[in-house]
Amino acid sequence: MMDGDFIASKDFPPLKNDTFLKAAWGEVTDYVPVWCMRQAGRYLPEFRETRATQDFFTTCRTPAICCELTLQPLRRFPLDAAIIFSDILVIPQALGMEVTMVPGKGPTFPEPLTEPVDLVKLQENVDVTQELAYVFQAIMLTRHKLKGKVPLIGFSGAPWTLMAYMIEGGGSNTMAKAKRWLYQYPEASHKLLKILTNVIIDYLVGQVTSGAQIVFAKDAHYALEDISQSGYEVVGLDWTIQPKVARERTGEKVTLQGNMDPCALYASKDKISATVKKMIEEFGTQRYIANLGHGMYPDMDPEHVATFVDAVHTHSRQMQE
Repeated sequence: MMDGDFIASKDFPPLKNDTFLKAAWGEVTDYVPVWCMRQAGRYLPEFRETRATQDFFTTCRTPAICCELTLQPLRRFPLDAAIIFSDILVIPQALGMEVTMVPGKGPTFPEPLTEPVDLVKLQENVDVTQELAYVFQAIMLTRHKLKGKVPLIGFSGAPWTLMAYMIEGGGSNTMAKAKRWLYQYPEASHKLLKILTNVIIDYLVGQVTSGAQIVFAKDAHYALEDISQSGYEVVGLDWTIQPKVARERTGEKVTLQGNMDPCALYASKDKISATVKKMIEEFGTQRYIANLGHGMYPDMDPEHVATFVDAVHTHSRQMQE
């Protein structure tokens, strides 16, 4: 991919709230920035209303609707970042695989990869500027519609995650079929991972060029030492690791993000506030981005999300006085 393959708009509105980016870069912030994984989701009635008009992947391919869904939580909550509405499985689709969203089951591949010979079905030289143009268009449109309110995050699934979906035919708790490939077909597995890696690189570069302003590694607690030395600016943590332990293992080289158990949002508002306070005390107010340890669930109360966001801002400001 040549540098000139992506042409991004040069007239994005100036950024008004850069606290999220400052925290990511290790700069001093006045308070702890906060956003939520899956903040554009079914817990919002306006999201459900918008999504009811068409199927999931048609929505992903419609920039205007992706933009609207991305902006919806920003209208409700004083979040410090937006994240583009999309899905990690747009990459297998770009490679030529069919993916459908089955109600009650989730993403499904009608014809998953079963044997190495199936790799011939994949497009090895994917032109992401064409196949994933709708994502880049959604990012550019959203940057303009945000009017500089907050930064916009882009994302992608990792090669192994996508490989597992493509072989399992959908989500899997054991990933036994995909792991079988690793042991029985090591050469084909490396080939598939290489194909995915090449597309992901082009895809992420395209997102940044289109206007996305940061990419981070998530669920990396098992390799914190390695990740902290790999060049990433932000490492996301799930709720299974203690903040102090994560700090000790990463030092001050990276910004940490997380890691409140999403289920804590089912608690009372007072309990949510107390949990947030404890979390910030353990992480500290610098080089830290508050978030949940994973995405929000569809049945969560938006008012409790508001309590979470407000508690992060309030407690972190008080701790810095």
